[in-house]
Amino acid sequence: MAINLNPYLNFPDGRAREAMEFYASVLGGELTVMTFGDMGTEGPLATQVMHGQLAAPGGLVLMGADAPPEMVQVTFGDNVSVSLSGGPDDAERLRGWFAGLSEGGTVRQPLEAAPWGDEFGMLTDRFGIGWLVNIAGAPS
Repeated sequence: MAINLNPYLNFPDGRAREAMEFYASVLGGELTVMTFGDMGTEGPLATQVMHGQLAAPGGLVLMGADAPPEMVQVTFGDNVSVSLSGGPDDAERLRGWFAGLSEGGTVRQPLEAAPWGDEFGMLTDRFGIGWLVNIAGAPS
C-alpha cells in the first residue's frame, strides 16, 4: 500500500460541508461525507461533518471536517497553503481551478507569468484557505 500525504482542512462555524461541496464543484470528483451523527452523536453537532473526503481526478485527495470549538481551535493564517501544480498539458484545467477557487475569495497574486518561467498565482478562498497554483512553463 502506498503512503499518501493529503491536506486536511478544519472549518469553524459548521461550514465544512459547504466548503467541501464548493471544492467538489471546482475540482470535480467524488465527495464522501460522514457526520458526527453517523457516529452516534446527538444534538446540534450531529449534522456537522466529522470527516469529508474529495477524491478528484488525477489522484487529488482533499479532506476536511468541521471544527467544533470544544474539540479544535481553528486559527487561520498564512502558515499553510494548498498547492496545485501541473505542466503545460494541465494549464487549462489549472486556470479554471484558479478562477473557480477565487470566486468569493481574494486573489493575492494573479495567475500570470512568473520570473522562473512558469505561470503562478495565489489566492485565499471564501473559507479562508490559501491556495497556490503553478503551471510549469514549456520545456526549452
